[in-house]
Order: sequence, then C-alpha cells, then structure tokens
Amino acid sequence: MSGDSASELRRLDLPIAGISCAACAIRIERVLGRLPGVTASVNLASERALVEISSPQTSAQQIVTAIEQAGFSVPSTTLEVAIEGMSCAACSTRVEKLLNRLPGVAATVNLANERASIRYRPGVVSPALLLATIERAGFRGRLADDPTRADEQARKAAKRRSELRRFWLSTALTLPLAAQMLAMFEPGGQHHDLLPRWWQLLLATPVQFWIGWRFYDGAWKALRGGGANMDVLVALGTSMAYGFSLVVTVFGANSLHVYFEASAAVITLVLLGKLLEANAKAKTTEAIAALIRLQPRTARVERDGRLIEIDAALLVPGDVFLVRPGDGVPVDGEVIDGSSSVNEAMLTGESMPVAKHRGDRVFAATANGEGVLRCRATGVGEHTLLAGIVRMVAEAQGSKAPVQKLADRISAIFVPIVCAVALLTLIGWWAFAGVFSTALINAVAVLVIACPCALGLATPTAIMVASGRGAAAGILVKNAEALERAEKVKVLAVDKTGTLTRGEPTVTDLVALGTSADEALALAAGLEQASEHPLARAILQQAQARGVTLPAVGEFRAIPGRGVEGVVAGRRLRLAAADGATRVVAEGLVEELQRSGKTVVVLTEMAARSTAGEVDSGPDEIALALLGIADPLRDSSRIAVARLRAMGIRVVMLTGDHAATAAVIADELGIDDFHAGVLPGDKTAAVEALKADGAPVAMVGDGINDAPALAAADVSFAIGAGSDAAIQAADITLVRSDLGGIVDAILLSRATLRKIRQNLFCAFLYNVLGIPLAALGMLSPVIAGAAMAMSSVSVVSNSLLLRRWRPGGRPGPQPDVAGSRA
Repeated sequence: MSGDSASELRRLDLPIAGISCAACAIRIERVLGRLPGVTASVNLASERALVEISSPQTSAQQIVTAIEQAGFSVPSTTLEVAIEGMSCAACSTRVEKLLNRLPGVAATVNLANERASIRYRPGVVSPALLLATIERAGFRGRLADDPTRADEQARKAAKRRSELRRFWLSTALTLPLAAQMLAMFEPGGQHHDLLPRWWQLLLATPVQFWIGWRFYDGAWKALRGGGANMDVLVALGTSMAYGFSLVVTVFGANSLHVYFEASAAVITLVLLGKLLEANAKAKTTEAIAALIRLQPRTARVERDGRLIEIDAALLVPGDVFLVRPGDGVPVDGEVIDGSSSVNEAMLTGESMPVAKHRGDRVFAATANGEGVLRCRATGVGEHTLLAGIVRMVAEAQGSKAPVQKLADRISAIFVPIVCAVALLTLIGWWAFAGVFSTALINAVAVLVIACPCALGLATPTAIMVASGRGAAAGILVKNAEALERAEKVKVLAVDKTGTLTRGEPTVTDLVALGTSADEALALAAGLEQASEHPLARAILQQAQARGVTLPAVGEFRAIPGRGVEGVVAGRRLRLAAADGATRVVAEGLVEELQRSGKTVVVLTEMAARSTAGEVDSGPDEIALALLGIADPLRDSSRIAVARLRAMGIRVVMLTGDHAATAAVIADELGIDDFHAGVLPGDKTAAVEALKADGAPVAMVGDGINDAPALAAADVSFAIGAGSDAAIQAADITLVRSDLGGIVDAILLSRATLRKIRQNLFCAFLYNVLGIPLAALGMLSPVIAGAAMAMSSVSVVSNSLLLRRWRPGGRPGPQPDVAGSRA
C-alpha cells in the first residue's frame, strides 16, 4: 500500500445489534466488502465490526446504511455535554447546527442549562470528535454525568462570584462617566465635559478592554466558527462608540462630543443583565437540586449481627438496613419488619403520610415517621426511584419543544440582519443629517438594543421550571414535546382496571350451580394458581381467606381476553367471562351481578352432558358456579373525571367488562362514552379509532398490555403503580396512582405553554419595537443597553413564576421540598 493510500485509511469499530450466528457475521462482512475500498472483520463474540476504509468515495454513513440493509443495526447512544461560553440563542443554534452535520448525530443544545444532548453512533462518531466540533464552534465542552453535576454547579457559582466582582469594579469606573450624561440636560451641555476627556479615556479603557474582554473573546470565537452572536453586537457597538471617542480625544477635536460614558455604561449594564440572568437560570434547576439533597448520605446496615453506619452509596441489593424515626430512607427497599408511616411528598406530591408494613416498598429520600423500619435494599445508586426521577427531569429539561423552532430559525440569521440595519442607520443618518457623530450613536443604539438572548431563553427556561415543578408534584415528563402536546388533548382514553379502579379486585359473590360453594372455590382457585391475571389473584386471595386447600392443576392454558382452562382434580375446567352463551336460568343471575357493577366469571366443566338443575354455558360445558368480582373505584376518580370534563376533555373508558357492568361503572363515574368488551390486543385499535376524528387523543394505562395503546396515542400517561413497559412507553409518568394527576399534568402543560407564548411575544415585540426606535434616533445607547440587559431577565423571571404553580391549578407558594421532613 502506498504512503498516500495509507494516509487515507480510516478505521471504524462498530457495535452491531442483531447478530445471532456465524452466518450473520459472514453476511455482514460480505455486504460491506462490496463497497469501494472497504474490508471488514466481524467478531461474533463481541458483536462488533472492525471496518477499514481506504477509498474516499465511501463514507461512514454508507457503512451504517449497508449494515441496516443487511438486516442488522448499529445502535445509537446518548451523550450529555456541558458547554461553556454560550451567551445567546445564536450560540446554541450554531453549536447545534455543527453537531448535526456529523454523520448519524442528532443533537439538541439548551441555552438555559448550557448543555447538549447528543445521540450518536459509537464507531461512526467518537466523543472526542463531538467535543472537538464544539471547540471548533468557539466553545468548551466537557462530558457531563451525575458525579460531575456538583462540580459543574460549583464552577458556575465560582464564575458568578467572579463576574460579580468585575461588575462592581465596572460600576465604580462607570459612575463618574455616567455623571457626564447629566451635562446633556443643561443648555448647551452637549459640548460640556464635567470630567476632562483624558480622565474619561482613563476610566473607560479598562471597562472596554478588561471588563469587556469577554465580549471580544466571544465575538472572535463566534466569527472564527462561521457565525455571529450577541457578543459580536456588544463588541461592535461599544467599540464604535469608544473608537470614535478615542480619535476625538487624541486629536483634540473639542467641537465633537465623546461617548465614553455610552460604551462603558452599555458594558456595565449588559454585565448586570447577565448576572441577573445567571441567578435566575440557577433557580430554574432548584427543584431537581432539592430532590438530590434529600437522599441521606449514610445508612445503618446490619453486618455480621452488628448495626454499623456506612456511606449510603456503598449499599448493595440485599443489604438489610434500619430506618429510625425521623430518618430518611437511604435507598429503595422492602419492609421486612416493623411498621410506620412514611412521608412521600417529595416524590409523589401527596402530603398525607403512607402507612408501611411488612412487604411494603419504601423509596430513597422519603422521610420515616414515628416507627422503626427494618428493610432489605432492592434498588441502589442509579436504580432508585429518586435517581430515575432526577434522570427523567434532567432529560426533559434538556429537550427542545417544537414551539421553539421558529425562535431558533430567527436566531440563526438575527445578528447579520441587525448588523445590516445598523449599517443602514449609520449611512442614512450621515447622509441626511450630515453629522457623523449622530449617525454613529444611532447605529450603536441599534447594535446594543438587539437581543437574541430573550428568544433563546423564552422556551427552555419555562420547560426547565415546569419539569422541575412537575417532579415535585409527582408528574414526570419525558420531554418538552410531550409537555407541549398535552396542552392540546381533547380526548382521554382511560383503561378501567388499575386506573379508574384501585386494581385490587375481590370476590364478592359466589353462586354455586352444580356443586358446593367450597368445592367451586377450590376448583376455581386451583385452576387460577397458574395465572397472573388480577382476577386470578382475587380468587386465590378469597380461597386463602377461607382456608381452602388448592388441588394441583395440569395442562393449563391461558387464552388472552377469553379466560383460562386446565385439568384440576381430574376434571377439565374452564374459567371465563360470562357471555351470551349462558342459558336463561343463569342469565338472570349474571345480569343481576352485572347491574351492580361487578365482573362475572363462570366456572364450567367440559362435558357433553347437562342434568336437571344445571345450566349449560355451551353444548359441551356444564356451569358449576358464577363468581362476582368487584374492583373498588379510586376515591379520586369521580372528581378527576368531573375536572376533565370541566376542562373540555372527553373521557372514554376502555374495559374488557361486559357492557352492562361497564355501563354501571361509567354512570357512577359520570363518563358518557365507554367501549366494553375490549380485549387487550384491541386497545390500540380503539385508540386509533378515537384519533380518526381528528382530535388529539391521550391514553392512560398501567399494564404491560397497555404499552402498544400508549404508543399509539398522541400523548400517553402511565401511573406509577403500573408496569415498567407501560412507564417506558408513556410520555408522562405519574408517581402517584391517582387519575387526578392527569388533570394536573394537563394543567401544568397549559400553564407552561402560556408562559412560553408570553415569553416569545415579549421577546419578539421587544426587538420589533426596539430596533426601529433605535434606528430612528429615539433611544440613546445607554437606554438601549439597559433595555437589552433587562429583556433576558424579564423572560427568565416570567418563567420563574411557574414555580408558583401547584397541583389543582391554583397558584400558590412553592412547597419547601427540602423541609418536608420537619
């Protein structure tokens, strides 16, 4: 191989998903070998492909495409990067654009929390390349993870203290110059100097080039990276005012006015605005910081028969730990001894303590009450509920809402347009007014009043506050897009079991038909002991409560949505929902139970006979018993449905129950629309049918069989007591198993979008009015600088008002999460 070709050799080390055998590896090597200049070696054991590319005609993306076309995939991973040096929306837009140009990269950059969430394919793109791309844009990136969160906060706090010292020094140097502006209000004061001009130069120079160096540095990096940002506007505007004043002073042109006070005042006021903005942005993450502070740092653990205190981070699953009265729970666990009440408000938003007994779950960061609990650790470190909440909130805060796209497009071209307007202002005033100093000062005012920062902060600051506030109320939002879509919901499809009801069915009626009640219960429970269905658990609990001995079951078979069958005590049995096959004698009994809102199941023996007094449920089946099962409604369900209807949302109940049972439950809840007899696999079709009307549809569920329907909905909700599959498929998760949380989540979404629209309106209005006024000579640079500094602060401050939101939609003081143990 020649030296030239060797220099062009590129190597990719790609993880590959879907490889199951040696034939798969050979197929991938063969497919990749057909590409120009490509040789590949696939390792079946590690499921990785080492690819060498010698031809410039073949790109890394072509390699990935070829692998996918062969039936495999190169999995993506997500990287979180903290970015230093961004000053406005133009900065974040430029970084995002450069990152997204890399093959297989999807990046979103959040100006408010100064982070980038980057999804990329390892092997095609490396973390080093991602950081180098950020560096090329003129900023500094560092990999961010949970252990570095505290370090990052400490760095930001130290930077704010340093900027505060610079601001006070800048203020001290600017105040004597600001007094110079008083002379402008005296007759003829336009040419009167309170301070000698050389003194003004002496005071303004350190402000311009030392205090204001950050603007020159930021402007240079932005221009070097091929973009322009707020720093360019500030540096250009103040340099024009300072440079003109310097020339006038050095050459002794006493007939001309100097504008040292304008350049120094603009820099000082912009610094003030940045300080206020940084402090306000820090408050947007207070909710997540408060959650992190709640977790105890130490735990009392049983080791070798002794109770010792260790770092909570050293706990492992299976460790037995003790929680004394008033202590915080260090990790997730299960109570194995003792009883107490635990305050879970910091996780669920529910202020009432929850009773805990043997077998109950406890969660990290919750506060124990008056009892002592002995628990076994089940979730530690990153696998606790608290860690999951923190992780989900951080992801939501770093995501980007669709409503922000317009602001991003404008920010990308904002600075060049403002520079063009400033140039036209300079030329126009100089041409028509004939006074260069007047033209210059008006152009400076245009440059310093324009503010892309407010546009960039309008959406992310509101999302950050809302997601943190939602977490404190037990509402976990997966991303900003879900929060935006929740506002538009017009139809809510609700799975009955476990959502409207408690998910704790109990046997209330047992009607023996062809056998004794005890034998019927024993046969039904024996059949159901192999089932995981909630109704099966209800029958088993009833048998256990009555001390019934369970016979063995064989040839068990579960038929989704239809029931179960098997052989118990030598008899082939079936247990299924009552339907139209039940004969007249049983229909009256069935309907009577269904009219009381109970689910009715029929125990039958499969036999081709029917004796007097027994009721056939089919030509070859004999009905042995009817079981009525009731699942109590949640106390909050009726109130939640009423609130949803008052908000203009149509509630539709989905249930597998008989229509008569469903009608009773729907009437009790105040629901007008329900779909009965919906099998688990039909829920998705039911959601799709609701979407056909064109109205945005939300779905709430809690079970594994709800996951496909949740994915089909425009917005999906999972309640915290539900399965992992449902929670992963959902856009919004409620830690508390309460339908009222859906109402609160939609209200939070509406409040958030209201704030975002207010912010965007103010940001657009500010620039639309401010720039023309400055161009017309109606604003001085100092007033323009002050207005620019305050525009960002006003947007962030308006977003912070969301901290007053609380469940129920009533504004009020933010609860002291950290103080909830008191």
